[in-house]
Amino acid sequence: MFQWMAWTMPVAVFFVCIALMLAGMTVWEIKSPTVLRKGFLPIATTRGDRLFIGLLTAAYVNLFWVGLGEKMAQWFSLEAEPSVWISLVLSMALLVFIMRKG
Repeated sequence: MFQWMAWTMPVAVFFVCIALMLAGMTVWEIKSPTVLRKGFLPIATTRGDRLFIGLLTAAYVNLFWVGLGEKMAQWFSLEAEPSVWISLVLSMALLVFIMRKG
């Protein structure tokens, strides 16, 4: 069923993180309804809006990382492409930043 995708450990962890965030946000929304708030984003957003924007940003960070991995190895004279674990940590940190300050 899932043979079409390259399921490595970082990919699985990334999707598990997304599933846990969605479940957590659902419970949080039920217990404490959200209100609009204005942060550094150019629009007033709710928690759900910021989560969506953060998840899109995290996906793009990971795509750019994978896409530029070979180039980064050349640019920085690395023996191998940088680990995708680094992009997972960067994208999750960016997601947390957007959730808190966005």
